[in-house]
Amino acid sequence: MPTAIPEVARKAAFAVTASAVLLTAACTGQSGSGATDDPSKDTTINFWHAWSAPNEVKAVKSLVAGFEHAHPNIHVNIVGNMTDDKINQALRAGGDRAPDVISSFTTNNVGRFCSSGALVDLNPFFDKSGIDPGKTFPKPMNEYTRFHGNRCTAPLLGDAYGLYYNKTAFAKAGIAHPPKTWSEFTEDAKKLTVRQGDGYKQLGFMPDYHGWESTTEHYLGQFSPTYFDKNGKSNLAEDPAFEKGFTLQKKLVDELGGFRRLEKFRATLGDEWGPKHPFHTGQVAMQLDGEWRLGMVEEAKPDFEVGVAPLPVPDDQADQYGKGYITGTVAGIAATSHKQNAAWELVKYMTTNTDAVVGFANDIHNVPSTLAALKSPKLKYDPRFKTFLDIAANPHSTTSPASVNGGVYLVTIQQLGYDYESGKLTDLKAGLKKAAAQIDTDIAQAQ
Repeated sequence: MPTAIPEVARKAAFAVTASAVLLTAACTGQSGSGATDDPSKDTTINFWHAWSAPNEVKAVKSLVAGFEHAHPNIHVNIVGNMTDDKINQALRAGGDRAPDVISSFTTNNVGRFCSSGALVDLNPFFDKSGIDPGKTFPKPMNEYTRFHGNRCTAPLLGDAYGLYYNKTAFAKAGIAHPPKTWSEFTEDAKKLTVRQGDGYKQLGFMPDYHGWESTTEHYLGQFSPTYFDKNGKSNLAEDPAFEKGFTLQKKLVDELGGFRRLEKFRATLGDEWGPKHPFHTGQVAMQLDGEWRLGMVEEAKPDFEVGVAPLPVPDDQADQYGKGYITGTVAGIAATSHKQNAAWELVKYMTTNTDAVVGFANDIHNVPSTLAALKSPKLKYDPRFKTFLDIAANPHSTTSPASVNGGVYLVTIQQLGYDYESGKLTDLKAGLKKAAAQIDTDIAQAQ
């Protein structure tokens, strides 16, 4: 996944992906258990990926070079900077130039990849290789790479979300340690806030859902919600975790100055991906963000000490402190490929070979995606980065589940959040019920 444009790029990708792009992809392909090519013969496969930054492209080439050294008979043609739309078009078309192996930043599209048959079920391949995904990958990564029993993708590095905080501001405010519960967090955010006119000299935390990475799913991940019931219906109005999550965020908005004041201040702040990010400049004292932010903060050279910790948890889940929201890049095999066994050798190497995963993680500064790699002594990282490794390995960490229509349900939930935080919606329970009904309707129409 990109070191600079992770979740935002994923959201853009699933938002623009047409609902039907994957529907014909599997028609001409073989099933995973029916692959007939001989991976010991000399062959060439195509690998399409989305990385584009020079250091990332170099890292992918190094990863593939390691594979080709271990499998000298399998040659890999690498095609980079491929969006999900371009990949989907190629998966439908097939042919010698189409990808045999793909990687995508859009975990939200796994449901579409699996349900349409665009990517083959990898379960037979894992079984054939004697690999147990449940014992190989962290629980959230194991979950977001499958849909209704179909494991059509495997995790290829990940992102973990935690809390960045300004240690200098903490000391000045008399705060001894990062907050572990949302109650502590709320109080600390207020202590760290210094108002100036109708704005802020320093804001403890930007709680608005438009505030960079403070999306509904990232907040809600700390409440461990169950998005769908056993029948696949939206659980939005039934699981109290959702109401608690929305209520917590609205309380933060109200107690830190109100939606309009916060939005007016946010409009004056720097870009999320530039050196003037408000956490870098000290304008915001705490930031919900992913592991990639650490490198960006260091490049910005702030005039304060930066601390990293897990995000807070609800007061009644204090024993689960240390968990976080997890997402990442996924890899899969095209159903149109006639070289699926050779393709599996590449997918298996990239996603389960400990040294390969560790090397790739070191090169692009993302979280390793196997339990063994997370513990590897070969990992190279800033000591603060270990927070994200621990979050990824935490059994209580969460993710958002795959859906047949991709991340449409997350867009619906995000809109509910926008309406509630702004005051447009005042009856949260009614809003949750309406949003749940919309989610169910959208899923029914996509099936």
